[in-house]
Amino acid sequence: MNLVAEASLASRLHRSVRRAGTKLADLLYPPRCVACGAATAEAHALCPRCWSGIAFIERPFCERLGTPFAVDIGGLLLSPAAIAEPPVFGRARAVARFDGAVREMVHRLKYGDRMDLAEAMGRMMVRAGGEILAGADVLVPVPLHRMRLFMRRFNQAAALARVISRLTGVPWEAEVLRRVRRTRPQTGLTRLQRAGNLQGAFAVPADRRAHVEGRTVVLVDDVLTTGATANAASRALLRAGAQQVDVLAFARVVVGGD
Repeated sequence: MNLVAEASLASRLHRSVRRAGTKLADLLYPPRCVACGAATAEAHALCPRCWSGIAFIERPFCERLGTPFAVDIGGLLLSPAAIAEPPVFGRARAVARFDGAVREMVHRLKYGDRMDLAEAMGRMMVRAGGEILAGADVLVPVPLHRMRLFMRRFNQAAALARVISRLTGVPWEAEVLRRVRRTRPQTGLTRLQRAGNLQGAFAVPADRRAHVEGRTVVLVDDVLTTGATANAASRALLRAGAQQVDVLAFARVVVGGD
């Protein structure tokens, strides 16, 4: 048997062992819905009920903010909010509205130490953010302040960026953007208060600027609310020399008829 035939046989044996291992694991630990825990056909998936309950964000939506429109009038659309107050970032994309099963997944990842959710959420983000990921040079997760990171033990945005990087081949950098000022929680704050709370909160260290200079950066986060965090983080990246900053989130808070 020549080397090529031996390599082919070894490859087939390896795949067979992997398939057998997967089947054994499924027998011992049947796949469950990542949102509600119901039985599913495969791991890291949603059951039909949870899937049908997700309000996916698809066109028509605002090309800048990623907020959905109720009616498609054709062409590339901008929302009144994007026209009145253009964001610092270029484009924002998200998988779905922050509601129902999506809210549950976000909370379980962030507060329930459900790291397995990052795989399912990251896969969905790759599909939703395909157009911005296609031109991305680097992924940068929104960082936590070191004290909050110590208390929470992990950064959910970094967990998502790691999955997206593995699936797309776009490198991710965990230490490029830092939260240099501890801010109070954004919950309950108005849009103006959120922006003020985050002023000067992010920075790119001088020894990390080479990772973003002249590059197209995709900022990764779990939830996009008013855009205050994304704007503040994007501003720091642009000041450090990034050519463009786009935003990719798992969920998008949609208020009223936006």
